[in-house]
Amino acid sequence: MGILIVKNTQVLVQGITGKEGQRAAAAMREYGTEVVGGIRPGKGGTQIDGVPVFNSIKEALEMFPRIGVTAIYVPPLSAKEAILEAIEAGLPQINVIVERVPIQDVAYCLAAARERGVQVIGPSSLGHITPGVGRIGVVGGPTPLVDEIFCSGGVGIISRSGGMTNEIAWQVRKAGLGQSTAVHIGGDVLIGTDYADLLRLFEKDQQTKAVIIFGEHGGSYEFAIVELIENKEFTKPLAIYIGGRFARVLPEGMNIGHAGAIVERGRGAVEKEQALKGVGVMVAMHYEELVDLIKPYA
Repeated sequence: MGILIVKNTQVLVQGITGKEGQRAAAAMREYGTEVVGGIRPGKGGTQIDGVPVFNSIKEALEMFPRIGVTAIYVPPLSAKEAILEAIEAGLPQINVIVERVPIQDVAYCLAAARERGVQVIGPSSLGHITPGVGRIGVVGGPTPLVDEIFCSGGVGIISRSGGMTNEIAWQVRKAGLGQSTAVHIGGDVLIGTDYADLLRLFEKDQQTKAVIIFGEHGGSYEFAIVELIENKEFTKPLAIYIGGRFARVLPEGMNIGHAGAIVERGRGAVEKEQALKGVGVMVAMHYEELVDLIKPYA
């Protein structure tokens, strides 16, 4: 079974009347995800492609009390209000798909979510997928394409890059393997759910035999993996590729690519690789090697 979504999970789309919200709702439904409603204040009582629209999450829960997941597709400056509404409503999982959310808003919302025990994935996430069960967001692309990339299996995937989430999954598929769950956690400086959080879930998941991570030189989330393994909270085979080895020659503080990919002295790709190797993680020099490293265990 999936670590983030199961077959009967009911899903809400905040911002469903916008172009991206409509596209995501349609993609999720085509894949079999149970999208039961959308939120757009002032549009309550209407429908989008047969999906009822509500003025608030509170209204939606009155009709669908089992809603467990929301995907947020509102403009960046409206994201804080949407996230806090979902937290106050008691939804257990919030997927912040929207990009360019002000960092002070993200920090405030993540603190509020931690206080309430709410799981936040993102911001700037394409979502996640459990093959054959359901998906949140548009990870994998259109339905015909997603079925070519993803199939059920024993490899968990975590990625800071949306495009590489699909690429790594395709490499796994070409090797004759399948994926248990694939998650794009987002590339911002602050993210709600990190590598260690997901590895704890993969550790408990019977379907997952091994995990692949596509990381980046920015941030310090990889060092949390080291502590996790040292504490024996994750014991399954793990292979990782960390992009940005070249960043060690760049000025400290330079932003490369994602908002979270900032050059930081002593915390770059090389230092992360050394620390991870020290606790038995298989480190790939090229991302194409990841599947070869993990295949004997999956």
